[in-house]
Amino acid sequence: MDLTELHALCEANYVRLLRLFPDYQQANERRFKLGSRLIVMTVIERDRHTTTLSIDYHATDLPELMHSNLHLRMYHDVAMAEVVKLRSGRRLESRYAYPNADMHQPDEKRQQNTFVAELLSRCLSDAHVDTTVFEAGNV
Repeated sequence: MDLTELHALCEANYVRLLRLFPDYQQANERRFKLGSRLIVMTVIERDRHTTTLSIDYHATDLPELMHSNLHLRMYHDVAMAEVVKLRSGRRLESRYAYPNADMHQPDEKRQQNTFVAELLSRCLSDAHVDTTVFEAGNV
């Protein structure tokens, strides 16, 4: 694992999150529409030095199995945000032996943080803040 690359990615994701969700300390949720897709950022936990967010990615044109749910932790003292948990609810390890029972890639953490970087970048360039309320069946 290239730790320098991962840190740079996490630092860039922190900046992207601040641009997309500048009031994360007061607000609990931010929604974005990206075409037919809905991205929901929800604050799960606020501490003095960290904030944990859930990012849900829903697409009406994709099966529910392909919806993403990631937990990101923002480290305010070092200005970094990293993926710490996947949809399964299990903590994301920094490296995996391969093959493994869950079929994670050896660099799964980097891949998930890269996915978040691409998603946040798309939100910054193409998404619209969504103020409508969605019911579970409409997402």
